[in-house]
Amino acid sequence: MWIWIILGVLLIIILFVVGLYNRLVNMRNQVKNAWSQIDVQLQRRYDLIPNLVETVKGYMSYEKGTLESVVQARSQAVQAREEIQRSGGPTEGSLKDLLGAEATLQRGLGNIFALSENYPQLRASENMQRLQEELSTTENKIAFARQSYNDQVMIYNTAQQQFPAVLVASVFGHHPVDMYEVADQEAKKAVKVSF
Repeated sequence: MWIWIILGVLLIIILFVVGLYNRLVNMRNQVKNAWSQIDVQLQRRYDLIPNLVETVKGYMSYEKGTLESVVQARSQAVQAREEIQRSGGPTEGSLKDLLGAEATLQRGLGNIFALSENYPQLRASENMQRLQEELSTTENKIAFARQSYNDQVMIYNTAQQQFPAVLVASVFGHHPVDMYEVADQEAKKAVKVSF
């Protein structure tokens, strides 16, 4: 009789741990999905930047250094993003690298748009206006995807820290995930893309 009670209790514990494991796996996958949404929007931005540079290049012949710095910042951001992809998702170091590259890229784009104020023909260019609108839309999508990602990270990290998950989360390979936070105050400012 006692053996059945012990087996029943063990079965309940095993089912509980399996349910907890599955819940954490589900949350980890939601974090990965939220990251992939950021990744898609970052790639879109990176794809738009060469078009922006080409459009601006003809008008801003005296601003070659600004354009080169944006191209270099884009290259660093792409490399940081690719490192995250290679590692299977953001880690503390790779996310910091990406955030730093993104801050530099944001400053460079801000410089281009600020300098474009000095070029009335550029401001009136249909191609420039279209790129401006696409970049603005992409920035909004990145902000929304970042918010969604951070929400999923908070839920996942909280679930790992709650009892009884805290007892088994690390055993099953679940560790806290870093949020996508912009530390650079200048980078937190929206890129001004108005003409």
